[in-house]
Amino acid sequence: MKIICIGNYPPRQCGIATFTENLINALQKAALVQSIDIEIEVIAMNDTEQTYHYPSIVTKTIRDQYKSDYIEVANYINHTDADVCLIEHEYGIFGGNSGVLLLSLMRLLKIPIVTTLHSVLQKPNFHQKEVLKKIATYSSRLIVMSELAIDFLKEVYEVPSSKIACIEHGVPDFELMRSSLPASPKTWIGRKVMLTFGLIGRNKGIETVIKALPEIVSKHPDTLYVIMGKTHPHVVRHAGEEYREWLTQMVSNLNLINNVQFIDEYVSEVQLVTDLLSADIYVTPYLNKAQITSGTLCYALGGGCAVLSTPYWHAEEILVNGRGNLFGFGDSATLAKQVIELLDEPLKLKTMQQKAYAYGRSIAWPLIGKAYIDVFEKITEEVLPQTTDLQYQLIDFPFNPQHLFRLTDSTAILQHALGCTPNYKTGYCLDDNARALLLSMMAFQQFKDPKYITLAVRYLSYINHMQHKDGSFDNFMTYSHTLFENDHSEDAFGRTIWALGYMVRFAPNDDLFQLGHELFHRSLNQIKHLNHPRGYANCILGLYHYVNRFPDQDRFVKMISELATILCDGYDACSKENWQWYETIITYDNALLPAALYKAYELTSSERFLAVADATTAFLESKCFLSDHLSLIGNRRWLRMDEDYELFAQQPIDAMAMVVLYDSINQLKKDQASADKLRTSFKWFLGYNDLDLPLYDTDSSGCNDGIEEFGINRNQGAESTIAYHMAWLIAAPYFEAETPSTEVILSVQNIAYC
Repeated sequence: MKIICIGNYPPRQCGIATFTENLINALQKAALVQSIDIEIEVIAMNDTEQTYHYPSIVTKTIRDQYKSDYIEVANYINHTDADVCLIEHEYGIFGGNSGVLLLSLMRLLKIPIVTTLHSVLQKPNFHQKEVLKKIATYSSRLIVMSELAIDFLKEVYEVPSSKIACIEHGVPDFELMRSSLPASPKTWIGRKVMLTFGLIGRNKGIETVIKALPEIVSKHPDTLYVIMGKTHPHVVRHAGEEYREWLTQMVSNLNLINNVQFIDEYVSEVQLVTDLLSADIYVTPYLNKAQITSGTLCYALGGGCAVLSTPYWHAEEILVNGRGNLFGFGDSATLAKQVIELLDEPLKLKTMQQKAYAYGRSIAWPLIGKAYIDVFEKITEEVLPQTTDLQYQLIDFPFNPQHLFRLTDSTAILQHALGCTPNYKTGYCLDDNARALLLSMMAFQQFKDPKYITLAVRYLSYINHMQHKDGSFDNFMTYSHTLFENDHSEDAFGRTIWALGYMVRFAPNDDLFQLGHELFHRSLNQIKHLNHPRGYANCILGLYHYVNRFPDQDRFVKMISELATILCDGYDACSKENWQWYETIITYDNALLPAALYKAYELTSSERFLAVADATTAFLESKCFLSDHLSLIGNRRWLRMDEDYELFAQQPIDAMAMVVLYDSINQLKKDQASADKLRTSFKWFLGYNDLDLPLYDTDSSGCNDGIEEFGINRNQGAESTIAYHMAWLIAAPYFEAETPSTEVILSVQNIAYC
């Protein structure tokens, strides 16, 4: 069996590196005992701008913030004869927001993955939750070190029990090592030694112990408190040695210089085992309850120390049956009382130490190594899970307009949001209210719920307010209802024509029809002033719906033909062998351009429109389907002829436009290819994208504003949320196994504040 392990590794100094090295040694020893042929290589994570002189077992490294390294390593692993990939996971090890770059490696692997989770958060943020859920999807097994972690995985992250194994944190075989250890530290001889070890930072709460010492020392002056470990490198990077210096000053102020020893070293395991066997009491005074695993706590038990700890999760679970005592966070008085009681009663101290040591024997590394091998052998016999389509079921994402209501006030829909909170400072725009009108009418068509008519009236009122007598529109209005001058937008105008044309076609009552019809006709004379492709395309889509309501209106078909001809003329002027587009740049809402030509062809049967639509669709696909998922052209740097472009930041409106495009194609051709690409385009919102994270937030029912290089833009503005819900309504019929009419039911009273 060949195992490739990914994680931190010595000489990098951190708890995960030590754990990984110990686990690999344990695997090798357990395999030897069981006569299993095992081969292990390590791929080590390098933190920012750091390199290390690794031992020969490390065959490759990954720079944590370089996505290309993750992809390169995935391809390397797939071309080896490895049977299992073992990943040591902690959020801070891997690059991107909450370690999201790890997903770009995991999604490519073709062998079973076992992931050891060193942290499982009860209240994760969006990125932490979604990253871990996707890790669970790609992993054949998740290994945790506590029962509480199992509960969190099932309840918070929706991981099935069958994927979870609990294997406790291993510790050295202290009994086996005892005879070969060096002597105890000379300065400890004749002292009652309390010990805390590990990387130091403010969250360790060491000041709680120091504040307890004066009372302890008054009764037991021979007490020595040893603080062993380097300051955490992240703390040093951002705050230097401020915390250590503060502790040192506290020791001096309390006259404890003879009772406190700082060992500013990252000690070897041999030295650590020696010191734990020599110490009497071990203290973990951590300040945060949310710690699911503590390797230092396990080591202390393994070394037979009497353990006193604050009640963080792992301590509460493991310090039972007399193995240790708990004291409150920051409660120096109770800690002092507990220490004095143990030092006053040597038999009680000895009994606690013996129970701790016995437990430590049950989690010695050789036993842990065997448990991991058992997991590896079991999963290699299982069928690898499908990780592409099965995880994106539309039935799991019912249509929920809650955030749409949240963004809509008594005037109109607000443009932007901070997270899911409406941002009143940015006011309103015609663009988003036209989109919102179109969406609310589409939703009413689907669900026949009057709340969508209430919304449509709100948005139509804004459009009416922004229109001039000559049919042109203003775009922006502040929250205090001040209009911007000379802010006319061709995009906003075209989208308004699209929305009004749809309303004329599907108006649920005569009042809405009459106002929509009036606004639509008043606008038509402005079409001749358009100069850009997206304005043309949006107008074609609006005119298309109008013609479907009034098919005998030839002049509107003629207008569509004229606009489509302008698009084709632009294509003829700009296209070359390697550039099949309407302009010399590809920007946003790109797929609406060929979509409009398909609609124009449907009404006119012009082969020119069809040929250009087909050519530009194929060209756009060559840029946006670089693999098996949708990769959109980002707005960090648009795609210009003969230049590179950025995949970030990718925008929801572009994914929605792709859905519109493939629906337009499918309405014409009824082909399987367009239906498949439509589903793939919609699943971009659900996480089938370059970052492997969803844009749609099920907690808020809003859509995040885009995909950045290292995470999701968490703002949920109107444009993004409307784009998702429009795409949902179009895509739902294409998910045949689903129930596309599924809607989260909200009472009409829910929109009273809108």
